Amino acid sequence: CSRPLALRRGPGQVGYLPAPGLSRRQAARRARRARRPGALPPAYPNGWYRLLDSAQLPRGAVRSLALLGEQLAAFRTEDGQAYVVDAYCPHLGANLAAGGRVVGNCIECPFHGWQFRGEDGKCTRIPYAEKVPDFARVRTWQSCEVNGMLLVWYHCEGVGPTWAVPEQREIATEEWVFRGQTEHLVDAHIQEIPENAADTAHLAFLHGPAILGGSDLRYTRSKLWDFMKHIWKAEWRPEPEPNEHCSRLLVQHTATVFGKHLSLMDLTVSARQVGPGLVFLIFEHAFLGHGIILQTVTPLEPLLQNVVHKIYYQKNVPAIIPKFILRAECIQFERDITIWNNKQYLPKPLLVREDSSIQKHRRWYAQFYSEKSTRLPVQKEGLDW
Repeated sequence: CSRPLALRRGPGQVGYLPAPGLSRRQAARRARRARRPGALPPAYPNGWYRLLDSAQLPRGAVRSLALLGEQLAAFRTEDGQAYVVDAYCPHLGANLAAGGRVVGNCIECPFHGWQFRGEDGKCTRIPYAEKVPDFARVRTWQSCEVNGMLLVWYHCEGVGPTWAVPEQREIATEEWVFRGQTEHLVDAHIQEIPENAADTAHLAFLHGPAILGGSDLRYTRSKLWDFMKHIWKAEWRPEPEPNEHCSRLLVQHTATVFGKHLSLMDLTVSARQVGPGLVFLIFEHAFLGHGIILQTVTPLEPLLQNVVHKIYYQKNVPAIIPKFILRAECIQFERDITIWNNKQYLPKPLLVREDSSIQKHRRWYAQFYSEKSTRLPVQKEGLDW
């Protein structure tokens, strides 16, 4: 079947261990309540974040979005331009995305028909007023459409974009075609997810056991799948100027079956982290060709990340190959989710010499926070996030 793979995991579906006598959802809720998340970094780093796929916003459509502690409205004009504005009308606070409609290059408020221009938020029409006040406007957000996604720029101090989202040439030229996506919710701080790249020691331990062992951490090390091992060689480093907002992880993957090297599974992955919430994972395989997984991490709340993986692969490679790669990535990612959902963030972790790149990563990632970045209130006892 050549339809793209679509996997969506709902809240609490993965990443929590079952508890006797409780449903999956109850067990997840109990674990969330009991957790002490630790002294977290600021909730929302500055950078570009995926709002939705371009295809999810057809011409004339308005979409309501809650993320980064904000309520936004995205809309596309009839001439195809997408805009992002604050959802609440400055007049009396109606939600523009709850019944508002696109008129020309404006969004019209469903309450009194005020119309706001997408590009600068200026009010251009009030149906019952003679004159539109000069200062009547809704706040606009800088957005861009790249690689089939609509992204928004967030900066806690209102500073404009300091870097652009790179376009993946093979996606733009359609040499590589879309073969599927997975979507997960992770109950953790956003920084935990990219930090994984610098933590090379966890690769062998958490991701060494065969993917056949699944993602339930109680069973991944089961003797049943012991005959197969994944072997990872990885190296993380930040990129030099002018791309200091980027970092790279080079991974060589090999696998053994009954101790014998299985060359069919040899894979080179070059993962490029671009800003706080985008990763370009490029795959190179001797026989199975080239492709990319785009990973986007968007904070919906301080401790809730929406993570999407989309795979694009060479046209001439049978669709089953990229789908298999995406499923394998999904299993490995869900192992990480169980760690993230249940862990505490330690500002001063107890590290050994071999962990040095974790500290390097933290210093690198700190550039996405600024003086005014919102810090989380220190957690009170039993507060339910």
